Amino acid sequence: MPHDLLGMRNIGISAHIDSGKTTLSERILYFSGKIHAFHDVRGKDGVGATMDSMELERERGITIASAATNVEWKGHPINIIDTPGHVDFTVEVERSLRVLDGAILVLCSVGGVQSQSITVDRQMKRYRVPRIAFVNKCDRTGANPYRVKDQLIEKLGLNAVLMEIPIGLEDKLQGVVDLIEMKALYFDAGASGDDVREAEIPAELLDEAIAKREELLDTVSMCSGNDELMEALLEDPESISKDLIKECIRRATIALELVPVFMGSAYKNKGIQPLLDGVVSYLPNPTEVENIALDLDDKEKEIVLKSDDNEKPVILAFKLEDGQYGQLTYIRVYQGKIKKGDTLFNIRTRKKFNVGRLVKMHASTMEDVTECGCGEIAALFGIDCASGDTFCDPSLNYSMTSMFVPNPVISLAIKPVDKKAADNMAKALNRFTKEDPTFQTYVDPESNQTIIKGMGELHLDVYIERMKREYKAEVEVGKPEVAYREAISQRADFNFTHKKQTGGSGQYARVAGYIEPTVAVSEDEPAKDYEFIDEVKGGAIPTEYIPSCDKGFQAALKKGTQIGFPVIGVRCVVNDGAWHPVDSSDMAFQTAALGAFRDAYDRAKPVILEPVMKVEVEGPAEFQGNIFGSINQRRGLIISSTENNNSCVVVAEVPLSEMFGYSTVLRSLTQGKAEFSMEVAKYGRVPQSVSDELKKAYEEKKKKEAGK
Repeated sequence: MPHDLLGMRNIGISAHIDSGKTTLSERILYFSGKIHAFHDVRGKDGVGATMDSMELERERGITIASAATNVEWKGHPINIIDTPGHVDFTVEVERSLRVLDGAILVLCSVGGVQSQSITVDRQMKRYRVPRIAFVNKCDRTGANPYRVKDQLIEKLGLNAVLMEIPIGLEDKLQGVVDLIEMKALYFDAGASGDDVREAEIPAELLDEAIAKREELLDTVSMCSGNDELMEALLEDPESISKDLIKECIRRATIALELVPVFMGSAYKNKGIQPLLDGVVSYLPNPTEVENIALDLDDKEKEIVLKSDDNEKPVILAFKLEDGQYGQLTYIRVYQGKIKKGDTLFNIRTRKKFNVGRLVKMHASTMEDVTECGCGEIAALFGIDCASGDTFCDPSLNYSMTSMFVPNPVISLAIKPVDKKAADNMAKALNRFTKEDPTFQTYVDPESNQTIIKGMGELHLDVYIERMKREYKAEVEVGKPEVAYREAISQRADFNFTHKKQTGGSGQYARVAGYIEPTVAVSEDEPAKDYEFIDEVKGGAIPTEYIPSCDKGFQAALKKGTQIGFPVIGVRCVVNDGAWHPVDSSDMAFQTAALGAFRDAYDRAKPVILEPVMKVEVEGPAEFQGNIFGSINQRRGLIISSTENNNSCVVVAEVPLSEMFGYSTVLRSLTQGKAEFSMEVAKYGRVPQSVSDELKKAYEEKKKKEAGK
């Protein structure tokens, strides 16, 4: 095993909007010698942050696409992926977490744990990513890192423990006290804080430092596998070696039992070096993380991949980018290594290809390399693939489990202004849909309009803006549409016979059974959108036609009869039927199942569901009444409201259909001082009045189309 594998770290930086992720990555690049001057996110110097390479990102001061770079810290190679904070770009966070071994969760010392921090944390838990927390912006008025640590425990359920305490806060922030070394660290060498000056702990902080160190040791010793530390604490607390403490913290962090908390101010260059030491000391190397592939030759049996260069390669393509030189495919090597000229096999397309140009990325610049070892992140040129594809040695048939991709909730109709714009728009849509699985496009067969779908207004805004800038495609935008769903509210039986006789062999199939709503297993496991259960006894329907029934039901779910949207949350059970040795066929059973579903659907009391968003509004406390009013007017349900230092945070559940144009309304109600973020919470039933309106509009639309 190559020695650098043990030293390597693959980490991501993720957090709520405006917590300072990109500024932090900029400082990490500077202190590790990758860049020689740093730039601000909303760059006054006209340069902008290195990691925000897209013109739009620099203008808006937000990160849209996750950028990848690699640095070295004290002899350890570190691959860093900077991820967006906006919930609309959630797939960028998902795809990054999929390939990371560890992460830095950045929190604002004033804002604390915010809605997006909760989302990011949930995503990290889904992929079992060990993390350390960095409480940023300790130089801001109202900074309180202790409160943030308590919120990590209360709101996220993490076993957070302080590694440092601040020396001064707000404008008096000078440095931190390292609770393991019991030393004060000052970052005062000019504006850039290049040198870390060690000193004795200031007398006024000594008692607090001792108390917090005891708390740290107690918490760490309670984690499983740390009995040695527990014994040493009981016998002689004074003689505990620092190496033992670090080893125990590392073990507990990798086992997801502990989250070490660091603090500082990225903007003022304070606390970055100890954080980098923390990354190296406490986050796992590629050999300490279990990565699983599915063996497609052996009923998708789980195979644990080995982080070893000598094994056959298994690689995941986790992100695509269309650059000036063609398609760039970001890859993470999980097993084995690849060299230029190697032959690899794409498991999804079942095609072989040769590795041509292989590069290491640094945001938007790249360097050519001849080989890429296990655990590394690199990029390939000119390969036709999709996000989430697995590449293997041709003798293997493994697939890495694919990423979780949330369903889009909002759609817009777009229309190019002329023929040239139409060609450019087609190119742009082709690229964007390949790059981002949550951005989808299709042509509506009824209205012949091009429809784009995404995760929110900002998501679609950014893509429309990118079409105009990067592809010179001028488009007109129609009214946004909500992705409604239909569902059933009770059980209904069916017994449907499909018969057709037109000379020669006809079509015959009978299916009987029932449909009923699916139920959630637990809070973490919601109800399935569709379940098919075969309870046919004694060959009433031959086994080869059972999948045909399944196909027929699935076809029926694509369009409900209420408002023409897909049907979700249905369990279809077939328990009886009949067939004919000559007239029965795959098609006959598909048609019978489709007819059976439609026959039972109206008796199952169908209802219309709409996406309900979890909305978090943050603004000055004086406008709290206005914020409440604006949510109540939009059929919103207020879940919680917290006040803190003259600002208030209101969390509510509001139907997506009522949220269009909310940003403009909110700005005028709060003099532009409040902001909001939203993500999909669930699908909820629409009130009767709205349901009637939707049905009426659907009937009119059908009449119009019939009259054409």
